[in-house]
Amino acid sequence: MSLAVEVTGLVKNYGRVRVLDEIDLEIPTGTVMGLLGPNGAGKTTTVRVVTTLLKPCAGSVRVAGIDVLHDPAAARRRIGLSGQYAAVDANLSGFENLRMVARLYGMSTKQATVRAAELLSVLGLEHAANRRAGTYSGGMARRLDLAGALVARPAVVVLDEPTTGLDPRGRLDMWGVIGDLVDDGTTVLLTTQYLEEADLLADRITVIDHGRVIARGSADELKTSIGGDRLTVTLAAGQDAGPALAVLAQAGIGEPIHETGTDEASVMVGDGSRTMVEALRRLDDAGVCVVDATVHRPSLDDVFLSLTGKVSNQPVTEPEIDDVQEEIMS
Repeated sequence: MSLAVEVTGLVKNYGRVRVLDEIDLEIPTGTVMGLLGPNGAGKTTTVRVVTTLLKPCAGSVRVAGIDVLHDPAAARRRIGLSGQYAAVDANLSGFENLRMVARLYGMSTKQATVRAAELLSVLGLEHAANRRAGTYSGGMARRLDLAGALVARPAVVVLDEPTTGLDPRGRLDMWGVIGDLVDDGTTVLLTTQYLEEADLLADRITVIDHGRVIARGSADELKTSIGGDRLTVTLAAGQDAGPALAVLAQAGIGEPIHETGTDEASVMVGDGSRTMVEALRRLDDAGVCVVDATVHRPSLDDVFLSLTGKVSNQPVTEPEIDDVQEEIMS
């Protein structure tokens, strides 16, 4: 099995704060690795190191066989990066944006023109080729940004939360583009907060929290690892969740979960339907008013909650790129 990306023992500190703590990743060629974690868990910092934007404090990174730390310039020629925000020149047309990027990669004017037109067609933007990019919708701007990352036909494409802020149609379009990339043999490192996105696209998933890898495997393997069904009860508005959590702790497997500010409480259970009937009886005996109850099979959301105790978009502090510009690899 050939590996397109190998990350070993990656460590990154900001002062006394350890943002990455011995991160290991292996991405086989032609596959998608989904990197999941709450905001600030270290996903974007990992991406910045892999794409040569930051120097780690320890560890090694190889991309397409190139040692990123020893030869960042060679590594960049094999990496395409599309970040959380579309990096396009709003005053240029879509075609002009891509031709400019191609010229920066050293292509002749003719080669740049051909490549720009080709990518506009592949990304479904040929109808807007001559429109100023500043008039593009959010989804169109994201596709143009991704096209720029593909100009040099990179072996590895890194997508840092590529569908954040897009409407459902835009997300579906982007998922289709990513699927086509993989079908063509491109390796993708995908960070995302949308768990259904990772479920749909990723061959393997790595979950990180507080800068450490806490789980890895396929989506099905991660779901199986937490076992059982999830019983969720909705309490009457304003009701204290304490008594309900005590009952669910006895009825379920592991600690029940209650998100602050919501009326829902949930717990993993071994036998969903049977346990729900018994749990509702116990809740009634305890004087807890339940207005709804459901049982469902584990999802990646359940995996995330079980592993981190957080919803996928709960914020945690991670330093911004503006604070660390001086550390960019030369």
